Amino acid sequence: MEIKEVQSVQSEGLFAKVAELGHEQVVHCYDEATGLKALIAIHNTALGPALGGTRMWNYASEQEALTDVLRLSRGMTFKAAISGLNLGGGKAVLIGDAKTMKTEAYLRRFGKFIQSLSGKYITAEDVNMNTSDMEYISMETKYVTGLPESMGGGGDPSPVTAYGVYMGIKATAKKVFGSDDLGGKKIGVQGVGQVGTYLVELLVKENAKVTITDISEEKMKDIAKRFGVDTVEQDKIYDLDMDIYAPCALGASLNDETIPRLKCAVVAGGANNQLKDELKHGNMLLDRGIVYAPDFLINAGGVINVGNEFYGNYNRDRVYRHTEKIYDTCLNILNLAEKEKITSQEAAIKMAEKRIAEVGRVRIPR
Repeated sequence: MEIKEVQSVQSEGLFAKVAELGHEQVVHCYDEATGLKALIAIHNTALGPALGGTRMWNYASEQEALTDVLRLSRGMTFKAAISGLNLGGGKAVLIGDAKTMKTEAYLRRFGKFIQSLSGKYITAEDVNMNTSDMEYISMETKYVTGLPESMGGGGDPSPVTAYGVYMGIKATAKKVFGSDDLGGKKIGVQGVGQVGTYLVELLVKENAKVTITDISEEKMKDIAKRFGVDTVEQDKIYDLDMDIYAPCALGASLNDETIPRLKCAVVAGGANNQLKDELKHGNMLLDRGIVYAPDFLINAGGVINVGNEFYGNYNRDRVYRHTEKIYDTCLNILNLAEKEKITSQEAAIKMAEKRIAEVGRVRIPR
């Protein structure tokens, strides 16, 4: 077993990309015996150790996995900073089929890689990972969060993530419609995984008119029956007549093809990296008069949850109070964007980078 810097046939392109996004370190984890192939990206540790979940996905290529982990870890830096956490940004991706490859040995081997980074990276659960997976990883490293409540952890962070997204939706509705009351608002939710399902529950309780879609038709039908909401085919979500579009699946759903089709006033959802190209597609939304709630802000409930767990004395009520602040921060960002005539994504990054620069200068080096 070894940890080494990520190698690529297109090495010049790789290092250019890492330099462009400002990463501190990218490591390649490989173990032949278990079939483990993983990438860990540490973007910035100015505010504290890099915390970010591990996701497992059957990527089409290693280059696709690298692109994903670089973008996700950068987003975690901004997410932690803008949420007032003393944490940096990191992320890990496991390359493979979660249904067939995850075993105790596989996860514990991954835990050893995390341990070898000596606390520079702290993991948690993400797509296709759960609290029981974190248990296995914790057998080999103490740098893991998202543990079951029975082990003193915070348990599943998905409800908190969904609550933060809900706060962001309400704040954006306040900005656009003059009221944060979602009753009667037509909301399209793309993706009903754990976060999407909890979000649907919150929206239905407020009497919003919800339509959902998901890659799994079986899951979509189950959630529709459970909450009494409508469904639509995957690709048709973009053509839906709706007030609010809430992307809660994988990233890059806002792109050249989809943005011109949108019939909504607001985009606010739980997915990471919703804008395929931050500048280009942020401006496309702005030009169309669609108000965008920055994803790394409103989906920050999860990192708020695991961040509180990592620093000890975990308290669920305190976590929810912290997550509720997303509402005011979102409004501040939207107002800043309007005042400076920039996209909300640019305004959010500007606010996050300001805190990183100011607080990073006064932190005592470890």
